[in-house]
Amino acid sequence: MQNDRRDFICRSAKALTMASLASGMGVFGQVTALAQKVPFSRAAEVPNDYRALVCIFLGGGNDANNMIVPNHSDANVSNYAAYAAARAPQGLALPQSSLLPIDVPRIGNLTYGLHPSFGPVTGGINNGLHGLWAQGKLAFVTNIGTLVMPLTRQQYQTNSGRRPMQLFSHTDQSNQQMNARSDVVVLSGWGGRIADRMTIPANPQRLIPMVNSIAGARVFTVGEERQPLAVGPAPTPLNSLLSLLGYNGTPAANARLAALQAGMDLADVNDLVGASNDVHREAIRISTTLNQSAEVTTAFPNTEIGNQLKQIARIIKNRSTLQMNRQIFFCVLDGFDTHTAQLTGQGTLFSRLSQASRAFFDEMTAQGIGDKVTQFTLSDFNRTFNPGGSGTNVGSDHAWAGHAMVVGGAVVSSDFYGMNTTNGTPFPTLVNNGPDDADGGANARGRWIPTTSVEQYAATLSRWFGLSNSDLSYVYPNLENFASSDLGFLMPPGIR
Repeated sequence: MQNDRRDFICRSAKALTMASLASGMGVFGQVTALAQKVPFSRAAEVPNDYRALVCIFLGGGNDANNMIVPNHSDANVSNYAAYAAARAPQGLALPQSSLLPIDVPRIGNLTYGLHPSFGPVTGGINNGLHGLWAQGKLAFVTNIGTLVMPLTRQQYQTNSGRRPMQLFSHTDQSNQQMNARSDVVVLSGWGGRIADRMTIPANPQRLIPMVNSIAGARVFTVGEERQPLAVGPAPTPLNSLLSLLGYNGTPAANARLAALQAGMDLADVNDLVGASNDVHREAIRISTTLNQSAEVTTAFPNTEIGNQLKQIARIIKNRSTLQMNRQIFFCVLDGFDTHTAQLTGQGTLFSRLSQASRAFFDEMTAQGIGDKVTQFTLSDFNRTFNPGGSGTNVGSDHAWAGHAMVVGGAVVSSDFYGMNTTNGTPFPTLVNNGPDDADGGANARGRWIPTTSVEQYAATLSRWFGLSNSDLSYVYPNLENFASSDLGFLMPPGIR
């Protein structure tokens, strides 16, 4: 019992930054947690491989209508002519000649187009995310959004179905994307709740928490029992970022460190003091080992998202030193609240996303774990199909279902995934006041009703990551409301 209590205090304290770990701050605030019952899944075996999930949150609400565009003339499903008719008059349509074509096997090999910013990088650094489609390493989950349960257009418009709370609100919808709960307000996220269940069995000798945020404190990373480690982005090196404050290698600093270590050996008399000493010891151990941390070899773009993904790649490269078998990372690319000047603003953001995500994919491949690390996107919501404004300042407004991107060697094939819409495909009917539009009447804006929930998307990622079926209901309490909990875009564990 004493060792269990001490381990709990010690592991709870690891939810702090390295500076706090080194100073022991925050340990005493964890004592009340001893009274909680922690329902860990202890039966699972320690994994014999490494896996990581990397969430890229597109902050502000990404306009997915210009992320993927119909590039064909088939009249049976949404085509380019319908897209252009709705968006071109106000200046928000992308020219068909600029689209990067992709064949979609699930929709009869019809051609769709990616935003042109997903293409080659100037100077040949990489060829962006578009090049991964042909390799089968890029997939999209289409028409995905927040849901409490499946909802039809009739149910929505007659208020006979249960809607997510506070639809079209940035704060509420981004939180619901990150916590996978659209029916009640919760303070934990689905990344953090995975860590609640998997931290002990998956990473028994871990030196840092399972969940790491490169974008500060976010709901996605917070568990009911586990907290994340927050670190800053590159170019700050790991050996500076995860370092002990006040111990810089000088004779005086080394003497203080020796005295600290000696004191810890003398004052190990009860659970609380012992746990505090364990935190100090591991902080020193991490700092010492990461002084020789391995650097990545791929060139990353010097952008906000590029530096975040570079820091994640560095941590992953030091996974053995940190004794990590399973890790979850969270980073953010902000700026997608494009009420105005969308063509320029979104184009720049997509270029940064494409270059950074491709560099990260290349680095994981160079590390030999390209099929063990999966990138995926979340965003507040999609934006209205009908533009907001016109001319050079044209933008779009808050909407609902959009498209999510999945990148990695474990992707089954480059295709569209998700539950079918009213047209029999997972891609919505792009018609204002059409069968997939939540809005009705002459003022319909094109807010697509999701057919795939965040829970279904997240559960597919989680199962690949190693979350057991028995723990799915803890992480995703509303998952049972949906017909499928595996959308099939990732290879099952153990299959390459």
